[in-house]
Order: sequence, then C-alpha cells, then structure tokens
Amino acid sequence: MGNKNKTISFRVNEESFEALQSIAEERDISLSAVFRDYVEMLVAHDGQVQVVPEHQLDDSTTSPAESFPPKVEVPKSFVREHERLELESEHLREQLDEYKKYVTKLSQKLEEEESEEVIHLDDLDAGEEEEEPSFRLG
Repeated sequence: MGNKNKTISFRVNEESFEALQSIAEERDISLSAVFRDYVEMLVAHDGQVQVVPEHQLDDSTTSPAESFPPKVEVPKSFVREHERLELESEHLREQLDEYKKYVTKLSQKLEEEESEEVIHLDDLDAGEEEEEPSFRLG
C-alpha cells in the first residue's frame, strides 16, 4: 500500500511557469516529468540537491569527473540478464496467447459437438456385457 502515487499542487508565477515549460520542451518530456525527476533526485540525495543554472555549472567547484545528470555504471552481465529476461517474457506471452487460442478453439468445438448425441463410456461398457454370450470351460 505504500506504493500509491500522490498528487502535489502549488502555484508559481507566470515567468517561472514559462521557464519550466521551456525546460520540459528542451528535454522533450512533460512538465510533470520535470517535477518527478527533481523530486526523485531530491529524495535520493536526502534533500541535498542544489539547483544551479547551466552557465554557472562550469564555474562550480565540482570535479570534471562528476557530470550532470549523474551516471551509474551497470555491469554488462546485468544488462544481458535483463535482455534475456525480456526475451523470455516475450516468448512466454506468445505461448500464452497460443494456448488461449487453442483453448478457445477447443471450447468452440465442444459447443458445436454438444448438439450431437452424447454417449457415455460407462453406458457402452454395460451394454456390451449384456450382449456378449458368456462361455464356460469345462
């Protein structure tokens, strides 16, 4: 239950709003995605995020190795495993679709055959025993 999305609402002046819209357009994302990214970064760094204009970013005291946005290296084995799991899940979805089609086909066939006379195997066995003559040795 702790994974529910919540809505945050607040007001900004028109100039700030237009600036935020231009940021969203530059990044080709929605305005709400800009805020989500910022909030995620703020939470991930325990509130220790400083917003700096790009022209001041070069003048900052951060080392050249630290780039923005922060990058994380992921082992190739993790990427390969992720790709393998994606392919496997796609294959399983395809199999599931095939099974569903097969079950639908069998259900339709069963419905068509229900209109015909149904003969139970128990009835056939009982009828054969009465018709066959019994033989005794001896």
